[in-house]
Amino acid sequence: MIFVFYFFAAVLLWLSFKSFRGGFEYLRFFRTELAKPRSTFTPFATVIVPCRGLDAGMYENLGALFEQEYPEYEIVFAVDDAADSAASVIEEVSCKSANDAKRSRLIIAPKAVDCGQKVENLRESVLHVSAKSMVFVFVDSDARPSKDWLASLVAPLASDKVGASTGYRWFISKDPSFGSELRSVWNASIASALGPNTKSNFCWGGSMAIRRDVFERVDMREKWHGTLSDDFAVTRAMKAANLPIVFVPQALTASVENCSLRETLEFTTRQMKITRVYAMPLWLVSLVGSALFNAVMLTATLIVILNRTNRLPVWVSLAVLFFVSFFSVGKAWLRLNAVRLVLTDYESDLKRQFWTQNTMWILSPALFFVNSVAAWLSRRMTWRGTRYELKSPSKTVIIRD
Repeated sequence: MIFVFYFFAAVLLWLSFKSFRGGFEYLRFFRTELAKPRSTFTPFATVIVPCRGLDAGMYENLGALFEQEYPEYEIVFAVDDAADSAASVIEEVSCKSANDAKRSRLIIAPKAVDCGQKVENLRESVLHVSAKSMVFVFVDSDARPSKDWLASLVAPLASDKVGASTGYRWFISKDPSFGSELRSVWNASIASALGPNTKSNFCWGGSMAIRRDVFERVDMREKWHGTLSDDFAVTRAMKAANLPIVFVPQALTASVENCSLRETLEFTTRQMKITRVYAMPLWLVSLVGSALFNAVMLTATLIVILNRTNRLPVWVSLAVLFFVSFFSVGKAWLRLNAVRLVLTDYESDLKRQFWTQNTMWILSPALFFVNSVAAWLSRRMTWRGTRYELKSPSKTVIIRD
């Protein structure tokens, strides 16, 4: 039986080493991209912002969209109810910030019938863009982009061979709690899955851009029909069309909000349920990978504590615990250093995260395992007040009470 442990321990050590080595590549990629000269490709762009309800710091988030260092663009906000509390914030920010080069409008989308409400907002929004718009940019209302976010995200689209460009989120809490920091650590492991490999990259709907001609060529509005996940649907469409997805480090955005442990569990489980339906292989990797990590680390700990006769298993277990921890801490440290190159406005917050990112990684695989099992057992979820059931990647059922 001990040889079974040795085998799986060796597998975990190899995977941990590969992840650690990937941390160096991630940091090097950030440095390389940030050193490139600023692009001169700045066509008229439409920034589309689906909203529902109030997000923490929403006024600041939306205000940041009007402060982009970009020649000319428009912002289309979308809600599904004129009485939505987000509408008043949108109107206040727009009245204060809009000008001739940065126009905005608010549209009311229909109530979703057979897709996610966010997707319905997006499908309606693209019908209201300016005729001269050449690029569609999508951003979530809980993201707070930097001033060069828009220019950086649009830059790769100078080539019509590129399918989409994407950023990702990094959670920051101004009032740190166990739940908030655990969510940030959990999310960080996904952030570092993006990089220079345009074939393995995926789109994140909170910060992504697509050329208008590409959007229309792949018939993206129609492909959104019946879906819940806007970004997974875009990812599938780009891969089907054999179009690369470019990750833009400068388009990494801060999501500044606090959350409880219960909210963290709800958020992470929802993400994994969506992943199971739209990207089954990724869900399987999460399930098997987290099970492997937890099983090996727990077994190694028990061997060290309980074994009193055979010293070899103890020494092997100690080596496994040490090297897996070393590689995991190293990856977290390298990733955080990469993020600090971009999110310079949050230097003090990221310095504080040094401790949580480099310690709470030990809990992240357990959370991934719980999320993956929950996704196995149910395809139902609540998102922004609406209850959904995911029947398939192209069929979403809204559960009415």
